[in-house]
This record gives sequence, structure tokens and C-alpha cells, in this order.
Amino acid sequence: MASIKKKSSGGGGANWMDTYGDMVTLLLCFFVLLYSMSTIDTKKWEWIVQQFNKDYSPTEPVEPGPSVSGSTSGGNELPATQVDEAMDELYQFLKSYAQNNTDASISVSQGDGYVFISFDDAVFFDGNSSQIRPEGAAILDALIPALTKAGPFIDELEVLGHTAQATPYGPNPTLADRNLSCLRASEVASYFQDRIDGESLDPGRLVAKGFGQWRPVADNQDSVQKAKNRRVEMVVTGRNLEDHMQDKFQQYYTMYKTTTGQATGGSE
Repeated sequence: MASIKKKSSGGGGANWMDTYGDMVTLLLCFFVLLYSMSTIDTKKWEWIVQQFNKDYSPTEPVEPGPSVSGSTSGGNELPATQVDEAMDELYQFLKSYAQNNTDASISVSQGDGYVFISFDDAVFFDGNSSQIRPEGAAILDALIPALTKAGPFIDELEVLGHTAQATPYGPNPTLADRNLSCLRASEVASYFQDRIDGESLDPGRLVAKGFGQWRPVADNQDSVQKAKNRRVEMVVTGRNLEDHMQDKFQQYYTMYKTTTGQATGGSE
């Protein structure tokens, strides 16, 4: 009688474990990948994205922007609540100064994150002149200590120059009108720059703008109304320390880096 031989399985009973082991290994790799992506270096990620898409505009600087003089960090390490306190303290000082020095012709107001100051232009400049008068210099000197103290919390200090329409027959000559308002704003900004420590308030945060006669607050019908229009204003805005990219100074250099592709700047 012929004997029946069992067919050898070649140990196939355990072959499923190979497939199972491969699957578990892949799952482990997958979870390791997920874990490694749970904390992403934003700058490195944006750098990678930018390599594939040259039109991509990062929300933060990919690399340091152009080199600038002075400190660009200021109060970034300080609690954001201190910015509000600094702006409020600056406002209270200016308000008290205006009340105690009525001859200085200063008006002060406060908004959300900024302080607005308006000076009677006649106190600062003679007619058709951009040279600061001694009376105007004395007022600016009185403000410097408060601005220096608030400096690390200031995003921008904008100086705005205005003129009045000289005659009722038509607007001032365009170039002369614009130049005069710009020169007056620049004189005040330069006065501050020369006297406020750059470590407290970086010169890059000082901005001078001239509007000519085109933002009047009165109707230019007589000398009293014209005097109201011949004025210098200042807008002091506080930093957003929780999001440094709300800082106009940082925004400028980020935009500069993104649009030019340059990492360092210079002058010629």
C-alpha cells in the first residue's frame, strides 16, 4: 500500500508576520514624521517654500534684513502691556505740559495705541521759513526726556508738516509749497534725531512727511485761520510687541528683502 506524504509548507505559517512587521515599521515611521512636524521652524519652512515658489512673500523675514545703525529690537523683550503704559504716560506728560504752558499752543489727544500732538506753526517757524525758532526749540527740548523714556516702545514717530494757502486767488506754487512743508517736518525730525539717544529711539523710526496746504483745518480766509493751518503735528504710535511684524520698521525691511533679494544694505 502506497504511503501518503504530507506536502511541505516550507514554514509558511509564520510568513504573515513579515508583512505585519513591515506595516508596524511603516506606522512607526509615519508617527515619527508627524511628531517631527509638530514643531516647525517657521523661517526654515518659508525658506523651503520660497525655493519652489519664487513669488512667495513670507510673513516674516527669511533672513536678516539690511544692516541698520542703532538698536532695532528696543522693547521687544518687554511685556506688551508696558507699551500701553508707556503711551499713556507719554500722553499724560504732554497733556500736563500743554495745560501748564498755554503759550506753547499745543493740543494733545490719545487714540488706540497712539498719541497725536499738534503745534501752532507760528511758534516753531517764521513765515515762509523752515528754521526752528528759539521758542519752538524750547518746546522740543521739553518733550525730549519723555520721548527718550518712551523710545523702546515707539513703533514710529511721524512729524507732519503743513502750510497755509498764501493768497485767496489760488493754491501756492506746488514745488515751493511741498518743499516748505517737508523741510519743516524734516527740521523737527532732525532736531529729535540729534538729541535722542539712538539706542532708545532708532533714527529709522523717525519719519518726516510734508502735506503742503492740502490738509487744512481752517478755511484760509484770514490770518487767524491761516495760522491754524500753518502747523506741525506729531503722531507717536506704540509697538505691537506680541507680533513684531506689525512693527512698520520691521515690515519695511522685510519688504525690502523680499522685493530686492538683498540681505545687506548700504548707501552711495
